[in-house]
Amino acid sequence: MRATIDKAGRLVIPKPLRDRLGLRPGEVDITADGTALRVESIAGEGLTKKSGRLVIPASGLAIGDDEVRAMRDADQK
Repeated sequence: MRATIDKAGRLVIPKPLRDRLGLRPGEVDITADGTALRVESIAGEGLTKKSGRLVIPASGLAIGDDEVRAMRDADQK
């Protein structure tokens, strides 16, 4: 998927990709990853305990097996 960075440095992430990744309006974490950018939703702070296990707070997006496979396969290309 291609996008354009405008003169002000803004990058519009296409809606299908935002939806797939659960990106919502608001602040995100952006870090350099080699020559790429990594954009991540800011999850709640701290770990929570669920069924006796520590869990990292989620972004609120529920994903299933098909979405995990699609993300994995996209990274293989």
